[in-house]
Amino acid sequence: MAATLKEKVADFLSQEHIAIAGVSRDPSGAAAANGIYKRFRDMGYHVYAVNPKADSVEGDPCYHSVKDIPAQVDGIVIATPESAAEQVVRDCYDAGINRVWMHSGIHSMGVSVSQSAIDFCNEHNMLVIGGACPLMFGKTSDGFHRFFGRVVGLFGGLPK
Repeated sequence: MAATLKEKVADFLSQEHIAIAGVSRDPSGAAAANGIYKRFRDMGYHVYAVNPKADSVEGDPCYHSVKDIPAQVDGIVIATPESAAEQVVRDCYDAGINRVWMHSGIHSMGVSVSQSAIDFCNEHNMLVIGGACPLMFGKTSDGFHRFFGRVVGLFGGLPK
């Protein structure tokens, strides 16, 4: 039996070492990935920024690929353009990362969800959440994101 969204979210958020792909070098930090990165970091997660064109982000080291991270990573939030998601997922598989959350939201960048990336995850027994924002759930959430998550859920917009 397939896990429910609630079970997937609980499993993902119970991990300690989370990579965030798509964190921007832009010093304003307005990208969705930067907000997610900062919230996870502030909530005590060990976070790893991933951007193939950056060496540091938010004052922390940045890795060009998840395969470059020197620690074992438990999960990744992908907040890249949709076109990059499948390669990130393939890199996760190669790096032994088996929990993937593809972000979607109303932010500047839009949707990172790729059906081919979801299919790859399912074919390789990787936990995948294809949509929504991790800031809508659990200890990483805030009032706005929880409210928005409820509204999206009422209209059937949350991933399965």
